[in-house]
Amino acid sequence: MNSKKVLHFVPAEAPSTGRSKNGYVFQEMELKNGEKEYSEQDSPTIIKDNIFEHVIEISVSDGDVPGYGLLNTTRKYVKPMNFQEEVRAQRDLDSFLSQASILLDEKAATLDEVLRRMIAHMVEDGHGSCNVEEVMNSLFTDAGGRDINVHLLTETIQGVTATSTGVHYQQSWLCILSNVRNLQRRHVCITRLERPQNWGVNCCEARYVILILAPPRMKSTKTAVELGRTFATMFSDIAFRQRLLETKTQEEFKQELVSQRHQLSVVGEKMVIEEVEDSDPRRGKALQCRDFFKAGKGVYDDLRRRLPLYPSDFTDGITGKDRCLLKYTTTAIFLYIAILLPAIAFGSLNDESTRGEIDVQKTIVGQSIGGVIYSLFAGSPLVIPLTTAPLAIFISVIRGICDDYGLDFDAFYACIGLWNSFFLILGGLFNVSLMMKLFKRSTEEVIALFISIAFVGDAVKGTVKIFEHFYHGPTLATTNRTVVIQQINEILDGIENQTTTMPEHKIGRNMSLFEHQEEKKLVLLPETLVECTRERPILCLLLMLGTLWLGYALYLIKRSPYLNGKIREVVSDCALPISVVIFSFIGSYLFIDIQLPVFSVHDGPIFKYPAFEKLSGLTALAAVGLGFLLALLIFIDQNIVISLTHVPEHKLLKGTAFHWDLMLTGFINILMSCLGLPWMHAAFPHSSLHARQLAKVEQHVENGHVYTTIVSVKETRLTSLAANILIGLSAFMLPIPLQWIPKPVLYGLFLYIAATSLDGNQMVDRMTLLLKEQTSYPPTHYIRRVPQRKVHFFTAVQMIQLIILCAFGMYPLPYMKMVFPLLMILLVPIRISLLPRMIDAKYLDIMDSQYM
Repeated sequence: MNSKKVLHFVPAEAPSTGRSKNGYVFQEMELKNGEKEYSEQDSPTIIKDNIFEHVIEISVSDGDVPGYGLLNTTRKYVKPMNFQEEVRAQRDLDSFLSQASILLDEKAATLDEVLRRMIAHMVEDGHGSCNVEEVMNSLFTDAGGRDINVHLLTETIQGVTATSTGVHYQQSWLCILSNVRNLQRRHVCITRLERPQNWGVNCCEARYVILILAPPRMKSTKTAVELGRTFATMFSDIAFRQRLLETKTQEEFKQELVSQRHQLSVVGEKMVIEEVEDSDPRRGKALQCRDFFKAGKGVYDDLRRRLPLYPSDFTDGITGKDRCLLKYTTTAIFLYIAILLPAIAFGSLNDESTRGEIDVQKTIVGQSIGGVIYSLFAGSPLVIPLTTAPLAIFISVIRGICDDYGLDFDAFYACIGLWNSFFLILGGLFNVSLMMKLFKRSTEEVIALFISIAFVGDAVKGTVKIFEHFYHGPTLATTNRTVVIQQINEILDGIENQTTTMPEHKIGRNMSLFEHQEEKKLVLLPETLVECTRERPILCLLLMLGTLWLGYALYLIKRSPYLNGKIREVVSDCALPISVVIFSFIGSYLFIDIQLPVFSVHDGPIFKYPAFEKLSGLTALAAVGLGFLLALLIFIDQNIVISLTHVPEHKLLKGTAFHWDLMLTGFINILMSCLGLPWMHAAFPHSSLHARQLAKVEQHVENGHVYTTIVSVKETRLTSLAANILIGLSAFMLPIPLQWIPKPVLYGLFLYIAATSLDGNQMVDRMTLLLKEQTSYPPTHYIRRVPQRKVHFFTAVQMIQLIILCAFGMYPLPYMKMVFPLLMILLVPIRISLLPRMIDAKYLDIMDSQYM
């Protein structure tokens, strides 16, 4: 059944006071065969009455690519200016540049004050002589009913962005039009406000005001509306508005206008977009079996598309006007800490499970080598490879198998790694990444949320171990065994000389239980031999929670009114390094008397080539199964992380390289296996956090909820390359000063990474709806277009999948974790085949789409 999206104008509720509110809003509806589709009884969507007859159509060709239009207060759709075909657009801008009237960083707060300043500025510049009050009266009109009388702008043009998930006003700019008598020609004035202003429901974040005055009688191509089309089309581009914010002089402002006109005039942009979509496994035509037999086609297409852009990966943000050296520096520091500390934590975990075969030093060196190779040659440079918790668990299982069957660990580990790399390279050659077409956003978010929970689980388990070891049992004050045994023997000799049995005493914290001959006796150890240790786990808990609290508070400072915007951005980018340094100093220096748990460092060679001759042919063949399960785990994690990093809201322009990156991961793991270093693959949430660190954002308010929109992201290799080089140099900082970082600070880092990764996870947003009253629901696309009960039912199904994943992935039985990759694969048929039987497919597609 064919459907089409239409926009109906609906009268807005009139404000009680003020002149600044636009008089009309619009509402998206879906018409099918000429009939209106009304929401179900349990849907929070509200259908208005007395809709105007005018219908505006904005085409949306792709659910992930936003379309935009221009809206006029006279309830007419204004077609955007075509700079390629309409000569008037070029002439309008040339005329404005020759007699530019620009106000930068205007401090006025109300719309009335801003308009008066703009009119006065045009008069001062000699662009016309007019009466200010007369012009102000022409800009506003009285409207309302019998009981109310409000002042509304006579005529405006405002941008609207339409996607498959909804339609939204562009609230950061407003074009105001007016026909003024006694004017001889048209006049334009553009104002950039010092800070965003709230001027009503549909203009909550106004930053730019475009005022156009024109004589009443003009040629049809020179009217105020036609001139407004020109400037409104230019300001509809969010990236252009962001560039205008960075200009400091009127000349720079003019240059950006000229540059934007040039971009809008270029022909052939759509061909580039289509090529990117065809090369992305998540888009394009449906999956077909014959696509897997075109050996090397995916890798060839990835390299053919990405190689021409390779030089720009090093020059973007370094050369030209749009330099981002400070942003690159803070991002590299963030990545350095965010990669180094998990490498230390997982290295310590591997050290305990393998009894020193793979330790912290090897993990750091392996991270640097693999990270540098990936930064230089990957098709998705924003993706960060790491050794992860699932890999650490896999390594511990391999160690257990070696102990059970008397196998050489180094050789068996390398053999499994080589089989794993073989399967990964085959997967890249035969386009197995095309299976990402089957992974929907909801499936990816379940796995992403499981990874975040795994980080929390690691932090909690580490803290519980510290409490179990130090909180309940006594600890000897000295490690000198001779002194300890001598004092214990003296106490036991005293007990032997007693003729009566020692009475029972309550067990205190300085008492130990000894078994002498065949009866249990309670022995009080002297206070000089036993130290109180309960302050140690309490301090560890405070350091972990303090690292989380300070890091997350500084991360959120960018949304606060404190300091200025540039400082807030830098502090937010460096939130994690600042928190780690401060609480490491508190734990290691201010509480130097309390011995905190730290990771161990071993002496010995870093690289160790495996002795394959110690393995029998049957053992090498048995490694195939483990290598395949490991390849399956890396394949799923690698492709899902790339997909989550290249979501449409990040607005990445250079495309993906799923096939080549999978093959490159196989090559890297060949090197890791042969050198005895831990394996690695693309890691979540580090990759998504990397993209957000390099993003420029714009905020807007909708129905009282603040939303952050990414304007652009610098796709560079320099930040991850610099971070991994610094990690390699950190190997020379072992054991001091890296051992000054206590383990509880590492656990706090895990909690911070888990907390920050929840931003933008739609599943988490829908889970919070279960705890909110309906009046507090945000105006997201699924709230508008999906019945409430179906939203909650879909969320409940996702939560059940998450619980099952956690049960298998965190169960203490090691061999059960081996089948965990197969369990993740099973999420795909559940979403593709089972869920459409319980929820209508159209509602599933809406909840799986992006919120733009």
